[in-house]
Amino acid sequence: MPTPDRRPSSPAKPPSSGRKPSRKPLLFALVVALAAGLLGLVSYRATAPDEPASDTPAATTATAPDPGVQEELAELARRDAGDKLAQGRTDAPVVLIEYADFQCGYCGKFARDTEPELIKRYVDDGTLRIEWRNFPIVGEASEAAARASWAAGRQDRFWAFHRAAYAEGAKEKGFGKDRLRALARQAGVKDLDRFARDTDSAAATEAVRADQEQAYGIGATSTPSFLINGRPLAGAQPTAVFTQAIEDAAAEEANVGSAGDPAK
Repeated sequence: MPTPDRRPSSPAKPPSSGRKPSRKPLLFALVVALAAGLLGLVSYRATAPDEPASDTPAATTATAPDPGVQEELAELARRDAGDKLAQGRTDAPVVLIEYADFQCGYCGKFARDTEPELIKRYVDDGTLRIEWRNFPIVGEASEAAARASWAAGRQDRFWAFHRAAYAEGAKEKGFGKDRLRALARQAGVKDLDRFARDTDSAAATEAVRADQEQAYGIGATSTPSFLINGRPLAGAQPTAVFTQAIEDAAAEEANVGSAGDPAK
């Protein structure tokens, strides 16, 4: 059985920021480890990305971190109306943050099999906002694709580029400059010369690096990794796992809203 391509053989060491250590990395790793046992994640990850996974929904979703850490993780949601790499209302009760790599087979599986359903069911009705974070960990081609996706976003075509890059068989064609330009054209990017300049710009490099640092900062080491209102979830889980997590988070937000501030 082929080895899943979600992980690099040796992930790059995250840069040192000199900031005060946070509990977030340990909690993310701990919660993902607990979720792996509860969800049968190990067996699911052993399935090759292009093979069908079991349709049997898991009995539970990720274990919640303690309230203080969950609040810290939830605050990573930008809720920025000008964010070109996000979709959904900025005031949606649930925010799903996705840390992903364009060369990751499981990220592609999520993009093709699960994300469209989440958009249809929850983004379109205002319940969910999805925020993308570029987390290229496989190699230089992943870095190039991440910068190109950011450049496509500068012309409001990030999600179209995302769909094109994750289409069945797309990653096997590579992410060289000509291929990235072809994907941009397919995505409807109008100014391809600007796209090329933006892809190679320092701003693109910095934007991707900031996303990477955030991912490493919470302890994520593989893709795809997710936060759903601050609750970590790892891997291209069956759609039912995501829908349950989103509905649980929405219900929690509704309860908080109806009860008022519990601290008062």
